[in-house]
Amino acid sequence: MKHLIIYAHPNPESLNSHFKQTLAEHLSNSGQEVIIRDLNQLNFNPVLSLHDMQGQRIGKVTDDVKQEQEFISWADHITFIYPIWWTGMPAIMKGYIDRVFSYGFAYRYDQGVQKGLFTGKQTTVINTHGKSQAEYEKIGMDKALSLTSDKGIFTYCGLEINQHFFFDKADRPLQKV
Repeated sequence: MKHLIIYAHPNPESLNSHFKQTLAEHLSNSGQEVIIRDLNQLNFNPVLSLHDMQGQRIGKVTDDVKQEQEFISWADHITFIYPIWWTGMPAIMKGYIDRVFSYGFAYRYDQGVQKGLFTGKQTTVINTHGKSQAEYEKIGMDKALSLTSDKGIFTYCGLEINQHFFFDKADRPLQKV
């Protein structure tokens, strides 16, 4: 299986980085092809410009976006790994989606009906956040996070979500004994 990991966290010592490295090693050891796209390390430009928007409307994207689209086209399974900051994904991940998941590549409308174009591809989402799961459930944020990312982005584009993991209290360092 061809597995793409799209990763966004600036700290190489983070729990997110540990997840990325552990997953990549596990997949490689099980004989899967793995490509990691570390958005911070790539210095990916997350800004959706007017030029980008005009190009998307006519099916033309910049070279950096085209390269990321080729990785997505290549993959059978895509894993997204990022923290939840201010109840959403980091700006670099949001900008990646804004620029790379473009009309005609990730979705389109057929006679006014939206159609996701990533059908046949599976995805897993791994998130960390500082609050406890109980705090998020109490205010409905657990459902909101799933709705905005799972439904509003991933399944909208046709991805089949295998699992969405939320790791809570991830802002607290492990205590050494």
